[in-house]
Amino acid sequence: MHPNIISEDETKVAELVRSAKRVAVLGIKTAEQRGQPGYYVAETLQRNGVEIVPVPVYYPDATEILGQKVYRKLADVPGPVDIIDVFRRARDVPEHLADILAKKPRAVWLQSGIRDDASAELLAAAGILVVQDRCLMVDHERYAR
Repeated sequence: MHPNIISEDETKVAELVRSAKRVAVLGIKTAEQRGQPGYYVAETLQRNGVEIVPVPVYYPDATEILGQKVYRKLADVPGPVDIIDVFRRARDVPEHLADILAKKPRAVWLQSGIRDDASAELLAAAGILVVQDRCLMVDHERYAR
């Protein structure tokens, strides 16, 4: 396993979570789906002081989510991103790799239940930290408070 895949390294996960100020949420939901993790995780992070950049996969009519401008591609998000928080099925992650690599985030976080070892290895080899199968909201509450 590549050393940039830090899912099991609590010290590195804690360091990443504490230092992350700007998170792009790939696959974010809208307020109509507020009971789903794809919305309330981002909402909780925002409430705790993290800047959220919404990048929905669906909801073509949405122009704002959580009061923030929506972007259709990660590469179109202006400025640096600390973490891309991914709410996509594992089988859908590869279709986003080119866009993720074009954005060059510090880290990619595959939410709870999402694991794609091949994509994780590719991202890690590109110098990106990778966390798989963990909830960013839970770890943020554990380490950043």
